[in-house]
Amino acid sequence: MTKISTKIPKFHLRIGKPSDAELVVDFMQKLGSYQKMTDAITATPERIERLLTSKQGEVVFGIYDGQTVGFAYFHEKSSAFTGRSGLFIDALLIDDAKRGKGLGKVIMQFLSKTAIERGCEMLEWGCLDWNTSAIAFYQEMGAYCVDTMRIYRLSPDDLNTTAKIF
Repeated sequence: MTKISTKIPKFHLRIGKPSDAELVVDFMQKLGSYQKMTDAITATPERIERLLTSKQGEVVFGIYDGQTVGFAYFHEKSSAFTGRSGLFIDALLIDDAKRGKGLGKVIMQFLSKTAIERGCEMLEWGCLDWNTSAIAFYQEMGAYCVDTMRIYRLSPDDLNTTAKIF
């Protein structure tokens, strides 16, 4: 386990491994509850382990005073619109009891640094439109909203149906 020190004395980061899949799912359940979307969280430890093993996803954990209190799940992406590569944050959460201590900012700073080290030119994520505290947090860092686009998704069943047509 590599400990990544931060400017907050009691707080450090740790890069997750495939064996951390259950912890990722635990944090996703917390995030789903916070976002009032518990039913939307269908990830299993097996699926997350597969994604982490194949490097299709990555995770960093925040540890405060010996307790894992936050995480960010992310992956690499690229854009044909801009011709740039980047990191996409799929999930970010700091436990309620530890919010307001700057821990989320540290994780965002770490991901920004990671993106630059990998030659990326952007860091992206989504945010629910009602989450005003998160919106303020992101805007304070200089982030802006790309609100001219809606995200669409095919479910596994619809994906199979569409693929079979081809």
